[in-house]
Amino acid sequence: MRIGLTGTYSSGKTLTSLIISDYLNLPRTEARTMREILPHAAPGKTLEEVSSPELIQMIITRHMDRVIHEYKHKERFISDGCSLQEWIYGSVRVKYGMNPNQSIHLKQGETVSKTAELAYFESIMSELGKVFKRHVKESFDAFIHLPNELPLAKDGHRPVNELFRSASDDLLKETFDELGIKYHIVGGSLEERANTISEILNIKPVKTIEESIASANEKYKTLIM
Repeated sequence: MRIGLTGTYSSGKTLTSLIISDYLNLPRTEARTMREILPHAAPGKTLEEVSSPELIQMIITRHMDRVIHEYKHKERFISDGCSLQEWIYGSVRVKYGMNPNQSIHLKQGETVSKTAELAYFESIMSELGKVFKRHVKESFDAFIHLPNELPLAKDGHRPVNELFRSASDDLLKETFDELGIKYHIVGGSLEERANTISEILNIKPVKTIEESIASANEKYKTLIM
């Protein structure tokens, strides 16, 4: 059973995937975060400062990370996100600019002016989207989607705003529908999420939820955030 755990920024994907991996004894796959990839792709720059070619490099790198980890576990895993999210991360920047923090003043339905750079970047993301969509459709059996119900983390490392976040969430669900991919929306507390996911996947827990949450929180602290 190849399960993807998706959601927009600050939806709790990483912590929830750590809990589910421990709770249901499912191998967990992941990819390096953009800010882990950043020093190699664009030394000395912040995520707000990267150019469109540098961002494309980072998107491809993260996709490759995912493919390697998914292949390693092959037929049984839960993935912290999926390659569609890298494509969406780039695609939504066409609407809100290479640095979405600069478009935080926009209202619902408004977008930045499409410069020549953004237009070309959009065409590249459109073609990459075809590859990523094929990969995801062939590589996963189902998805658990976490709703946009938590506040956006103000950690200084996320060049996104609320419009960017909601647009990303909408595009991901639209893409699932376009590809005919089955997904379940699961919200609530960590305990509620874990128990609902256990029921959906029809996998009996191997530990108590309290043990899995405690273990996940300890692992979460060790991650490069």
